[in-house]
Amino acid sequence: MKASAWIIGIALATATGAQAADPSIEDVLKASEQALRENLDPRVAELFPPLDVASAGRLVSRIQDAFAGDDVVDIARFKQVAEAALPLLEQDAASRPYAAWLRTRMDYFQAADDLRRIAPAPPTKPKPSTPGKPAPKPTNPTPTQQRQVWTRVVATEPWPAEAKRYVPMLKPVFVSENVPPELVWLAEVESRFNPEARSPAGAAGMFQIMPPTAQRMGLAMRPTDQRFQAEKSARASARYLRTLHGEFHDWPLALAAYNAGDGRVRRLLAKSKVKSFDHIASGLSAETQMYVPKIEALIQRREGKALAKL
Repeated sequence: MKASAWIIGIALATATGAQAADPSIEDVLKASEQALRENLDPRVAELFPPLDVASAGRLVSRIQDAFAGDDVVDIARFKQVAEAALPLLEQDAASRPYAAWLRTRMDYFQAADDLRRIAPAPPTKPKPSTPGKPAPKPTNPTPTQQRQVWTRVVATEPWPAEAKRYVPMLKPVFVSENVPPELVWLAEVESRFNPEARSPAGAAGMFQIMPPTAQRMGLAMRPTDQRFQAEKSARASARYLRTLHGEFHDWPLALAAYNAGDGRVRRLLAKSKVKSFDHIASGLSAETQMYVPKIEALIQRREGKALAKL
């Protein structure tokens, strides 16, 4: 059965069941599990626990593990499970914030698949790994190749529905923090302007701020988590970006640090004689390698401006 056919079948079965008997999310997920496992790439299927509400967070964690890995092209093989999981995750309030995080990253799977076609071919006879030494890192597409692919991918992406509300509201926040207002589009890359989004790693809100960064930038976590408040999270994000740019003096590097952590970028730069994103990209996670070119392409698409010249 083709992937598109069984994904549509799951969606139809879910909709029909909901109309007929209003099943619980547990019933829907359990009913879909067999179809998922029969049609997924076995290498992917074996990674996932039985699908129920309790495992929804663990499921997206597995996908995030791929983003945190070294192999950009490998992300493409998670496309099927992501497409199948989304309608299931979106049906339950407990897993809906994770669905928002996953939906925002669906174009990463498409970009990774496009990059797979132009990625450098692996060596015909790979060198055997030496016991006790880590396996060699994959040869990923270059930042230039990724920019080309992301330019094509975002060219067909319309404004997220919520952007029409939030962009005019939040641009002045960035201006007040002395940060280019065009960087408000970071919220599209992070959450598609969904203030309820939550990642399995603990980032939350429209700008996907981690708890330590929230505290560092003055956001309260209790009794109310201010990361879920659009204006306050935008202000914290802008302040953090200003801090990062003040250290790295370069927007691509600042955004890489926003995604990967400033410590990791700092360490990579310390080893590099050339202080640019392109020269440290291979040492960053697969997500960050794709994240910066995606933002570059998106700001060019939405604002007609180059990220490096903001």
